[in-house]
Amino acid sequence: MNAAELRDKTPDQLRDQLTQLKKEAFNLRFQQATSQLENTARMRAVKRDTARVMTILNEKAAEAAAPEA
Repeated sequence: MNAAELRDKTPDQLRDQLTQLKKEAFNLRFQQATSQLENTARMRAVKRDTARVMTILNEKAAEAAAPEA
């Protein structure tokens, strides 16, 4: 997932994506705690994707709140 793909999505789609990523992060943490996690690199990727989605959401919110002059 890259930022260009995310910028094309609506805020509602981004929120849904964020929810899915948070659920996946929870499941990965649970797998790690029970020593069942096979792909440890996926945790890092999910964290970064979550941050990326949140950044794009904040950009869109700031863009919408900015006064049009």
